[in-house]
Amino acid sequence: MKGKLIIFSAPSGSGKTTIVRHLLDHYSSQLAFSVSACTRERRDYEVDGKDYYFLTLADFREKIAAQQFAEWEEVYAGSYYGTLKSEIQRLWDEGKHVVFDVDVKGGLKLKEAYGSDALAVFVKVSSEEEIRRRLSARGTETEESFATRLAKVRYEQSFEGEFDVVLVNDHLADTLRKAEDLVAGFISR
Repeated sequence: MKGKLIIFSAPSGSGKTTIVRHLLDHYSSQLAFSVSACTRERRDYEVDGKDYYFLTLADFREKIAAQQFAEWEEVYAGSYYGTLKSEIQRLWDEGKHVVFDVDVKGGLKLKEAYGSDALAVFVKVSSEEEIRRRLSARGTETEESFATRLAKVRYEQSFEGEFDVVLVNDHLADTLRKAEDLVAGFISR
């Protein structure tokens, strides 16, 4: 089976990870999560191959040169993230459709590479105040990193029109139901 790709992209604080986790639970027999590769340090609670494939900068660059990525991006200076083609194929070989939780540029690159076999969903909230509230509630940002994230949010929002669907996440229960409908319709085609 050649599976499909369901891509969720969003600025920080929009809730895409919550949506993706829900869909993976709801459609566990049909969907599988694409584990991204990255060059950042592994956190104590993270597992290589489950949370990310943690690569050295040299290994990541070698894989870029060998065209082993479906998409990759230098998200922050010296910090690379990407999707290995082998990861997509691994999940297709298991008979699954592949779900992504990726940044906006990565999502658009996947859509471009896989065309009609991919559904690109842009998740957003209706106001910047709500994003500020959600990011602040995490308690993980310094003042400097908070300002950097907000600038990135504004930049990423400028790409929403390039996605197949925009999913507004102001009321989680409604958003999850809409996401279920989107996925069910797409994978049944």
